[in-house]
Amino acid sequence: MLDATVLIIDDDDDILLSARLFLKQQVKQVITCKSPREINILLSKNEVDIILLDMNYQKGASDGREGLYWLEHILSIDKDHIVILMTAFGNVELAVKAIKKGATDFILKPWENEKLFATISAASKLRESTRKVKKLEKIHSSLQKDLTRGFENIVGEADGIKQLQVTLFKVAPTDANVLILGENGTGKQVFAHEIHRNSQRKNQVFMHVDLGSLNENLFESELFGYTKGAFTDAKEDKPGRFELADGGTIFLDEIGNLSLPLQAKLLSVLQNRTVIRLGESRERKVNVRLITATNMPLNEMVAKNTFRQDLLFRINTVELLLPPLRKRGTDILLLANHFMQVFSSKYHKEICKLSHKAEDLLLTYKWPGNVRELQHVLERAVIMSDGNEISEEDLQLSPQRFAQNNAIPDEMALGDMEKMMVQKAIDKHKGNISKAAAELGLTRAALYRRIEKFGI
Repeated sequence: MLDATVLIIDDDDDILLSARLFLKQQVKQVITCKSPREINILLSKNEVDIILLDMNYQKGASDGREGLYWLEHILSIDKDHIVILMTAFGNVELAVKAIKKGATDFILKPWENEKLFATISAASKLRESTRKVKKLEKIHSSLQKDLTRGFENIVGEADGIKQLQVTLFKVAPTDANVLILGENGTGKQVFAHEIHRNSQRKNQVFMHVDLGSLNENLFESELFGYTKGAFTDAKEDKPGRFELADGGTIFLDEIGNLSLPLQAKLLSVLQNRTVIRLGESRERKVNVRLITATNMPLNEMVAKNTFRQDLLFRINTVELLLPPLRKRGTDILLLANHFMQVFSSKYHKEICKLSHKAEDLLLTYKWPGNVRELQHVLERAVIMSDGNEISEEDLQLSPQRFAQNNAIPDEMALGDMEKMMVQKAIDKHKGNISKAAAELGLTRAALYRRIEKFGI
């Protein structure tokens, strides 16, 4: 039996009954309809794979004009619809015209059942092939930035990192939902990708979605997709990130930034494992591995009723807490040397070591931006260095920044530290939100959410 849904449109009850009785033994689902005027409703409620469309509906008509009109209408909804035209009047010229207008095939009535099944079978294979190509095209388009960015393996020998690696390799082969916590720049995305790379889904899609930079009005259309005409600019059907990640892993970064209404919508998708595109009512099943991350204290937010407890239960089957760089001791030098080698190769330089003073400087700095800040510092140092060694001066870490960073107590809560960093950035740039957001590595929208959160 073919895994296909066939829609048959014909005004002859005998034809509909005959086709239904035969095809229901050959395909997954058969839908019949007497009038092509019901096409829009039927296509919006059902995922139709093949359409058998009669050419004539008015009494006495034999020129096929109606069939060509409805063929064009169906293809205007989705140019990839598979349409097989049916007529009782054999006309080679009409058949050629129909194929040119986008019909997949042409069949004469009354048909031989073997001929009908062969036509349906070929159309089903074409539909499946087209579907795969479209999905690959959408994945390529949506993931272009992620594919060119690249990822680093986890570097570190600190006890906390070793324990995380042990947990990671236990969790990765499963489909358990993972919540990754940690300050900005601690490597949450790197850990998420390592989980995927060591999972059973490693040959499938890794879909990274930055919820912090996603406009609230675009949340549903980006994550769940939309149909043509769902809103003004919806000129074609578009699958959402969940559909594109089907079979793979979806990584929802900055999940703590979601508003309560959006949390409810996400929870519904995670519970039901289905998505509904904007503009239609049909549920589509999705099979994804979920990884989420945030630098926000979700348990405190639950207590304050700003984050749903049921959503927290859903996303943190396993929880990973990444330590800040200032608590990783000599891992700072391991990472610094790693980045030095990466950027020396990138910029075609022969830099082989850090000076002793540079190493001391790196170890005494508090790294409020964590691994991400260290990476930027080493890239700049490699660019500025004139010899084969990175000096203290090449690092460009000013005494003023040291004084500010040393004032940060290690035991300070993540929320308090984040508030202090936001306040400092705003004060430094005299209220210029764009400049403050750029320094913090945030979008303007994400910074505004933090300003509202901390009452700044």
